[in-house]
Amino acid sequence: MTFHRRHPLQAPQDALDYEIAQEQAAALGRLGRALEAALAALANHDSAQAEPPGVPAKDPAAVRAGLVRAAGHALWCFVIQRESCGLRDQRRVMLDYRVPREVQNRMGVFGGS
Repeated sequence: MTFHRRHPLQAPQDALDYEIAQEQAAALGRLGRALEAALAALANHDSAQAEPPGVPAKDPAAVRAGLVRAAGHALWCFVIQRESCGLRDQRRVMLDYRVPREVQNRMGVFGGS
């Protein structure tokens, strides 16, 4: 039976690699939850607009544009983090999270309305 002896400097590198992987996974989870929240806010706004209006609020179109912009930014952040983890297939994200086409079109767009 042959045992391979580990290089003494490899153990600290393994610990660092483990810590980095943990932080990547935690960041991916946080960004995924942020995307879910942004998409839910947009969906809630859209369903509230379908009901009879209650108390007049801000311009619904402006509010919705801001929600789409926020969801597009959340999607961009999530996709970038996934790619940094080696997960390159964006189609899965769009399907699993049911990302509307207009949010996909706003991904990575900064400024403007």
